[in-house]
Amino acid sequence: MVYCLLSRRPGTFSGSKSEQPLFLSTNPIAMTTTETTHSFTGVFPIAPTPFNEDEFLDLPGQKRVLDCMVDQGVDGICILANYSEQFLLTDEERNTLLELCLNHVAGRVPVIVTCSHFSTRVALERALQAEAAGAQMLMLMPPYHGAALRADEHGTFEHFKKIAQAVSIPVMVQDAPLSGVTLSVSLLARMAKELPQVNYFKVEMPGAADKLRALIAAGGDEIVGPFDGEESITLMADLDAGATGTMPSALLPDLIKPVLEHHRAGHRDAAAAQYASILPLINYENRQCGLRATKAAMLDGGVIQSDTVRHPFPPLHPDSRKGLLELVRPLNPVVLSWGK
Repeated sequence: MVYCLLSRRPGTFSGSKSEQPLFLSTNPIAMTTTETTHSFTGVFPIAPTPFNEDEFLDLPGQKRVLDCMVDQGVDGICILANYSEQFLLTDEERNTLLELCLNHVAGRVPVIVTCSHFSTRVALERALQAEAAGAQMLMLMPPYHGAALRADEHGTFEHFKKIAQAVSIPVMVQDAPLSGVTLSVSLLARMAKELPQVNYFKVEMPGAADKLRALIAAGGDEIVGPFDGEESITLMADLDAGATGTMPSALLPDLIKPVLEHHRAGHRDAAAAQYASILPLINYENRQCGLRATKAAMLDGGVIQSDTVRHPFPPLHPDSRKGLLELVRPLNPVVLSWGK
């Protein structure tokens, strides 16, 4: 993919309809990407990054992962996120995966690209590149690095402001424990009201339902997309609080989607029953396996050839793998039969 850098007209903001992105791409998909005219709702799972046993990228496997996820009936796909092991990828690998994923999905479903970085400049460059490549949305965590380096509230707002003013697609704020950053409801609501592109919020902190409820009340119509995450482990409470989307792993989105559909249709009892049937698996994934769960299931289902995670992540313990698959198999999600 070829990018060229363009200069901005003085005094213009990239949030305006007429502003052009800094990067232009030869990718025909990217060149047709314009502003989103509808809200995104539903199930937007995170695509894992498959590796060969030598820890090099398995690019054919990545294509199979994406095809499997489309066949799971997902409403969209998020790439280069924490569950994609983004913190173990080089910049060159990120670029390779960005181009491969957007080209291979080819508009079948919307793609969200994670662009988080402590450096506002690096995050901005990633955001511009993702938009030019055809992303329909960006997701970013607040700026942090390690356990001690965090921006204050002013720095966090300015971080998102600089990115929001440079792109014309929606920006999702990821409010997750991993960052160690406290994002107050008032700060998030201010972002939504003052930064037109920042109108999606993925809340996966403890007490997510209360925070979502408070955010929707404070932000009103500016909160276009209240999402939950954390493998959908608090999904029912979050839907009751007003969440309209969820971002789980790619382990069982086909079984999570009916929960949202029933709830949206006003059939809460059916939603609760479906959720109860899959909650033990979601809990096991969240508490015992983490991002390794999806890879283990995809290996068992013939989607990928190796469930390798990059060092220093340890491989999944054989007993944990056994316990996971004991919970997965009776549910028969798409992932277990897709590659067989």
